[in-house]
Amino acid sequence: MMNPDETLNEPTAPETPVEEGATDTAEEKKADDVKGSKKAKKENAELKEKLAAAETELAEQKDKYLRLLAEYDNFRRRSQKEKESIYSDAYGEALKALLPVADNLELAARYDQGDKVMEGVKMVLNQLHDALTKMGIEEIETETFDPNVHNAVMHVEDDAYGEGAVVEVFQKGYRKGDKIIRHAMVKVAN
Repeated sequence: MMNPDETLNEPTAPETPVEEGATDTAEEKKADDVKGSKKAKKENAELKEKLAAAETELAEQKDKYLRLLAEYDNFRRRSQKEKESIYSDAYGEALKALLPVADNLELAARYDQGDKVMEGVKMVLNQLHDALTKMGIEEIETETFDPNVHNAVMHVEDDAYGEGAVVEVFQKGYRKGDKIIRHAMVKVAN
């Protein structure tokens, strides 16, 4: 017989702790799962809509970017052509103004009489001066020495001239506006 103090070592089922208010039944769990599934499907649908809207916006932005890039490339090419055209047009206009001078020099070279040649050269010089004036080119004044526009190649000490006076001009200087095309080559006194 068994002693009452002795217990059987039979395995017993573990007891599951029961929380208060945890009386969910299988049906309630199933209902919660259905609600959660519907909610997840709804969130999934909303996310898909947002994704589609974002993809559409991205495609629009990409299209705008590509169009802007193409417009810039066209602008750059057009600007380059215009710059080249401006240079060649200005160059052509300058030559067009100087060609009559060359024509008259050829005519003057045909004469063998000294007076006619001298008269022709003076006319050509006047014509050249007019052509340069039309292009906006003017001679640099050479009364007093200015190192910004003159190139002093000789110096002479002479009391007859004042300080920094230009005694002789070896080569005329020219400017267009503020830009010096060629400095005047001069001899300076004192």
